[in-house]
Amino acid sequence: MWSNDTAAPFLLTGFLGSEGTHHWIAIPFFAIYLSILSGNGTLLILILKDRILHDPMYYFLAMLAGTDLGVTLTTMPTVLGVLLLDQREITQGACFTQSYFIHTLAIVESGILLAMAYDRFIAIRSPLRYNSILTNSQVMKVGLGVLLRGFLSIVPPILPLYWFPYCRSHVLSHAFCLHQDVMKLACADITFNRLYPVILVALTFFLDALIIVFSYILILKTVMGIASGEEQAKALNTCVSHISCVLVFYITVLGLTFMHRFGKHTPHVVHITMSYVYFLFPPFMNPIIYSIKTKQIRKSLILLFSGNSSI
Repeated sequence: MWSNDTAAPFLLTGFLGSEGTHHWIAIPFFAIYLSILSGNGTLLILILKDRILHDPMYYFLAMLAGTDLGVTLTTMPTVLGVLLLDQREITQGACFTQSYFIHTLAIVESGILLAMAYDRFIAIRSPLRYNSILTNSQVMKVGLGVLLRGFLSIVPPILPLYWFPYCRSHVLSHAFCLHQDVMKLACADITFNRLYPVILVALTFFLDALIIVFSYILILKTVMGIASGEEQAKALNTCVSHISCVLVFYITVLGLTFMHRFGKHTPHVVHITMSYVYFLFPPFMNPIIYSIKTKQIRKSLILLFSGNSSI
């Protein structure tokens, strides 16, 4: 379908060829969304209410939970709208705004995982100076820096979308708006929009991952210098939750990247499924990982659900 109306709304797409089963597909999606909202929402409540969790490590965890909620609330309305109500139309302004927040929050999440690696690095390398280095003020500055990096770095490729003419098909390939989808529909020179994201990914996701790996090399070096095997295990155990979240996030990022780059002949449904895994799996898994692997979170959960007033 081709359109000469450059202001016409875009059309979102669910699972092509499976439109008749969209209502059934919506059931697990809705269940996962509810799990993400309740899991991350509970983490935020715990960290807010329990004074024992008023610690840099948990402040960064609260930022991670907040970001995961943001990703879910940004994508959920249009995905469920397409699957449950067959509401495929989305105005151009709403589409560009959704795209901006989706990509921004991905960079913010990467930055928070980097900040959490810094937190673990300080906790293990300089445990006696931990609270003096990572003060509340310092945590706020790091958090603000992560947010500014995410929200400002996505502005350059999103702004041109507002003035591009769209004379090609207005049909998008997902049930949400992505920059790479929208720019392909523009009848304009999109060289900048093609190149900028490549540079941005290298300077954010790739660089963040590299620094995280380097920080854990230094952490491991420090841990190996501890005489007691029990103390070594205790030190490494404090990193397990963060390492798990890092792996969940970057494996899905790499999976989606390789799928787009090398999976041109892969069935369309695989591409679509992988994109949903990217948006749903980390927010779904992060609360579970921290609830299982972090002793203090488990204790706080028990107190919360037992109705103990001390939390």
